[in-house]
Amino acid sequence: MPSVRAYIGIGSNLHDPAHQVRRALQGLATLPVSRLTVCSPWYRTAPVGGPSGQPDYLNAVAALETTLTPDALLAALQALENAQGRIRAERWGPRTLDLDLLLYGSITRNDPRLTLPHPRLHQRAFVLYPLYDIAPDLTIIGQGKLTMLLRNCPSQSIVRLDIANEPVTITPPKPLPMKPYLNPPS
Repeated sequence: MPSVRAYIGIGSNLHDPAHQVRRALQGLATLPVSRLTVCSPWYRTAPVGGPSGQPDYLNAVAALETTLTPDALLAALQALENAQGRIRAERWGPRTLDLDLLLYGSITRNDPRLTLPHPRLHQRAFVLYPLYDIAPDLTIIGQGKLTMLLRNCPSQSIVRLDIANEPVTITPPKPLPMKPYLNPPS
């Protein structure tokens, strides 16, 4: 099977989110027959949906070159989540780690196990901004150009963090410096 580029959404808002994201990147870098090629800058975002009062999320997007099938990759992502203490107690609730398979090459799929592209990708600034950072010319099958999706994305509290783009050795300073990222790239 030829290598396919897959994009993975990464999020955490429990138990030291920076540590959880670093561990997730280390896990992605060790997936079989896969290569972690790039990780976006990190973003602090307010929770979207779910219970009120949960902490902000730390979000990023990573790109993998992989020969894993979409189902095998999804299973590997869920194994990484479980290894980091992910508990699926309530929809959109707080979590140690959330790994979403956003895109898998040009494959479209809609079944009970997996929907590709991710069904809410086009509505989520916490996915679109970091995805734009690593793939600004991307076109999402069935949705359009990433730049257009950013322009039409619902408003969300999102702040790009000033953290080096090095997937395994990221150490955020304390406190995290924040710079607003208010306008979508044109």
